[in-house]
Amino acid sequence: MKADEFKSSPSGRLIPVSGAMAFVPNPLPPPNLDMRNMMMEIERATHAVGELSGIGRALPNPHLLIRPFSRAEAIASSKIEGTVTTLPELLVLEASPDKVKSREDTKEVRNYTWALEHGLKRIPELPLSKRLIREIHAVLLHDVSPERGAQIKPGEFKTDQNWIGARLIQNARYVPPPPTEAINALDDLEKYIHGNDKIPLLVRLALIHYQFEAIHPFPDGNGRVGRLLIPLILCENGVMSQPLLYVSSYFERNYDKYIDLMLEVSRSGAWEPWISFFLEAIEHSCQRAMKKSHALQDLHRNYFSKIQSARSSALLGSLVDELFNIPAITIPHAMAKMKITYNSAKNNIQRLIDLEIISPHPIGGSWPARPQWFFADEIMKIVDTP
Repeated sequence: MKADEFKSSPSGRLIPVSGAMAFVPNPLPPPNLDMRNMMMEIERATHAVGELSGIGRALPNPHLLIRPFSRAEAIASSKIEGTVTTLPELLVLEASPDKVKSREDTKEVRNYTWALEHGLKRIPELPLSKRLIREIHAVLLHDVSPERGAQIKPGEFKTDQNWIGARLIQNARYVPPPPTEAINALDDLEKYIHGNDKIPLLVRLALIHYQFEAIHPFPDGNGRVGRLLIPLILCENGVMSQPLLYVSSYFERNYDKYIDLMLEVSRSGAWEPWISFFLEAIEHSCQRAMKKSHALQDLHRNYFSKIQSARSSALLGSLVDELFNIPAITIPHAMAKMKITYNSAKNNIQRLIDLEIISPHPIGGSWPARPQWFFADEIMKIVDTP
């Protein structure tokens, strides 16, 4: 890290660590934050969040959107860190976790969805805190193979100095605070999260996300945990009725700008460009989520119209609902989920094929030859398309 670029920053201070200098961010909020030129951006982003939250409140079945959206977020957020999987791979692992041998990348992305679900489940009983952040981290890195960081204790804050952007600390692009300073900074951040400084919540979110990334309290997984905090804080504050807003896809598509703007906050205290980018990410992600929401609801109605026209049983409707939860299915999976016989499951899956709701996946590569997998391609296309 080029210490000269950080030494005059109003956002923090430099302290010596082994062979380098580390940056310790100041407690939030920034003392001279100027929001006058971003009031329209704040208003647009706030309005977009309200619209998306309204869709969540009006949903008769929130899981129609929650699982597809959280799955897409897991894939995008993990991709930012170089962990890449495809939606079909993730779906197969979710549908048959004990019967399919999956790549380590796919397991890590699956862990992301688990970590999000864990955080959302815990928030009503445990406020967002260092304890909950550690729990989320433990789920995120559960059962990760040794070569991918399992030697790091999941759920434990760092005990050694870490750095970003190089193999040697002397060449690092950024050196976060050492362990003791990081814990102190997290204490301050926890107080800020639950404080009230009259700054609009979405701006506070931008500040909090930067601060967590600047602290970098874990040996690994900091970026993913930091992005998980965004929907958790929105839900904890009651701003989102359902966890439908995720920004990782926008960050992933604008990766260099995302990283550079946060780094510039540390270097020079350039808060306003970072906050503007964050608000733009919120607004864009809300608009994208609303389009996908309407498309999924229209598709759900279309499928049930097909079923009714074909005078199918209620069982087929239950299978369609399950496809919006996990749009991948096998005959054994249908048997177990619906508690029906093999022949009944086979017949109902054939009905779904005839109605062009699912289609068989071609066998090849790492896919298991048996049982045959069937995918709801239209659902996957809506969820997986930028």
